[in-house]
Amino acid sequence: MSATLAVDAMGGDHGPQVILPACAQFLRHRPQSRLLLVGQPEAVTPLLSQTGLDADSRVEFVPASEVVAMDDSVEVALRRKRDSSMRRAIELVRDGRAQACVSAGNTGALMAVARYLLKTIADIERPAIATYLPNQKGKGTLMLDLGANVDCEAQHLLQFAVMGSAYAAAGGHAQPTVGLLNIGEEVIKGNDIIKRAGELLREADARGRLRFHGNVEGDDIFKGTTDIVVCDGFVGNVALKASEGVARMLSGMIREEFTRTPLARLIAVVALPVLKHFRHRFDPRRYNGAALLGLRGLVIKSHGSADAFGFEQALFRAHEAVQGDVVRHIEAILETMHDAPPAAPGVGAA
Repeated sequence: MSATLAVDAMGGDHGPQVILPACAQFLRHRPQSRLLLVGQPEAVTPLLSQTGLDADSRVEFVPASEVVAMDDSVEVALRRKRDSSMRRAIELVRDGRAQACVSAGNTGALMAVARYLLKTIADIERPAIATYLPNQKGKGTLMLDLGANVDCEAQHLLQFAVMGSAYAAAGGHAQPTVGLLNIGEEVIKGNDIIKRAGELLREADARGRLRFHGNVEGDDIFKGTTDIVVCDGFVGNVALKASEGVARMLSGMIREEFTRTPLARLIAVVALPVLKHFRHRFDPRRYNGAALLGLRGLVIKSHGSADAFGFEQALFRAHEAVQGDVVRHIEAILETMHDAPPAAPGVGAA
């Protein structure tokens, strides 16, 4: 099925040198899609011809004179750089020319500009950042929030669960389950906000608005105990950075151990198929592409240092979200939550 994506070709650490080859590869896998490439003509035009995108009828170039740097403040992105590639790409979504925007640019600036231009969905007080983390089951665990909201109230965590459920369903998780990140599985564990959030999630489960598994702990993220894990942005960002650090550490340790001695190198040759499978399964590039959920339009944030393969995965995330009509599904769930009668005390999953 087709999708039209607006791509900030200037964002991230590598800009169009990585983003345009990723776009060319994406179109080979999604031939019915269209791309609106936004960027500075002097930087993008030469690469359009090198990648063959200049002759592709599915590609349109949209010029922008400015770039939001990775260290620019939110004020600079919002007030001073009104013709940035990031802003123009989001405007294409706002104006209905594109169905989603993909950018590897400054996260804070992207969230601020997207929220300003697209506004939030009714009843969503705070947008959240959501992405998949690898788990033992292979499909990935969707986690949110990952840094947009450091301090959250219980109703915000409920909203994150609603948004995550719609996004995970678009990604192929049929009737996704939600876990509330806590210091223990028991209902009595956690602070007052977590306990209240658990009550709200159990009520939503009883009404059939989402599937609440209950409290989960940190190791459940990587076990794949639930399809979705909900937490505030402070905890989520720490967990994300810790997981990235562990992945790098394990990769380094494996490489070091298998090159230490001639025998170790021989064992590495024998174990090569297993090592390749492990590396592929837990390759963080496969999970690149965080969704800014809760906006009246789709925005996907690629890691700033992503290579062409990684940025292509972010484009796939955007395509999935468009096909799954994520925004409409979030709105539909919220509407039904208004109409449903209150749940009886104690009803729902523990």
